[in-house]
Amino acid sequence: MLAVCAGYFMVILDVTVINVAVPVIGRELSASLTGIQWITDGYTLVFAGFLLTGGALGDRLGNRRVFCSGVAVFTLSSAACALAPDTPFLVAARLVEGLRAALIVPGSLALLQQAYPARAARSWAFGLWGSMAGTAASAGPLLGGLLVSTVGWRWVFLVNLPVGAACLVLTLRHVAPSPRRADRALDRPAQCAVVAAVALLIGALNEAGRRGWSDPAVLSGLGLALLAAVAFAVRERLARFPVVPLGLLRSRAMSGGAVIGLLFNFGFYGMVFTASLSFQHQRGFSALVTGLALLPAVAMTIFASALSGRLTRRTGDRPLVVSGMLLAALGLAGWAAAGTDPAYVLLVPPLAAAGFGTSFALTGSTTTVMSAAPPAYSGAASALFNTTRQIGSAAGVALGGSLLATATDYGTGLRTAMAIGAGAYLTAAILAWWCVPVGSRQAD
Repeated sequence: MLAVCAGYFMVILDVTVINVAVPVIGRELSASLTGIQWITDGYTLVFAGFLLTGGALGDRLGNRRVFCSGVAVFTLSSAACALAPDTPFLVAARLVEGLRAALIVPGSLALLQQAYPARAARSWAFGLWGSMAGTAASAGPLLGGLLVSTVGWRWVFLVNLPVGAACLVLTLRHVAPSPRRADRALDRPAQCAVVAAVALLIGALNEAGRRGWSDPAVLSGLGLALLAAVAFAVRERLARFPVVPLGLLRSRAMSGGAVIGLLFNFGFYGMVFTASLSFQHQRGFSALVTGLALLPAVAMTIFASALSGRLTRRTGDRPLVVSGMLLAALGLAGWAAAGTDPAYVLLVPPLAAAGFGTSFALTGSTTTVMSAAPPAYSGAASALFNTTRQIGSAAGVALGGSLLATATDYGTGLRTAMAIGAGAYLTAAILAWWCVPVGSRQAD
């Protein structure tokens, strides 16, 4: 189980650890601004775009096989990133990393569901899995700053080698093979449509943070993403073997849980991104000190995941998801109310509340989505949940960047971003009350 979670941690860490390293990479490789953007955004675009494809492949070929394939090539491509002689080579290796990350993440949840059929044990495992995301998101800037300032930017990628190798060996040794469903044909037109929709949407959201929301390129990207999403929905209705059956999407638990994931990733990643920029540009913190400043969120993420896994068997998932979202909303609302330049000590409780609340709710929302899907579609359910979360992350980062860029000062933009994040958390709490099953505390 730890091996599976380690693979997931490695994937999410690669999203955040690169942010503090990319300025140094750009200088050493003489990268253009476009090259720097592709080093960071190329990975995210491919990763988010191919998640549903990765889930479908796992259901068809066996989740352990697809997961191990993803880990092996991800590790090799990380070595290629570390040895990159120039920007085009590094961008190409990052694209391969993102593609293989899309195989790892859906398989990780499906393998945990396979290994822990009992609800109490499964909730504990999902709690650990969720803590990996929050820890990687918050600790990425700290680890990146530490590595860049000591041994150099190439070690940002080299650290994946021992983790990936151990993950692969332990998974092959301790995780049972997954059933294969060769009769489940891959619906290639639907896969192409969803890849186009997610990639266009993530790309437009990323560009919105730089160009502004009214830029023609951003509006065109959003429009094309909508058309691709419509094409996907039409194809799913007609397909004999849909990627995600529409009956599952009509499930209140499945669709509602996926939207909750979008909302709390919007709030959490938006908070981490805007806080990191504010700490560095407004307060003058170094990358390493910025990572240390985010530690309250990291510590609470780890603590909350362990606690939620223990409590869910007594309370069920709904109280944990609702209370976690309300606590996170209260934390970001407190940050927004603290003023344009509050002392750092006043920001520790909001950071801790956001980290605790997000991780506290993640276990229950993950269990809700995965329990709503039959075993034959566990990979697809995991992929859907993580795709919506990636969209939420991109939207939170894009909106936060746009607000900081257009506000009269960093303090005002940051307060507005935190207030919007609090609203997203509050919306998630209301949605959780409606869609998370009441009886989820009952044993399987």
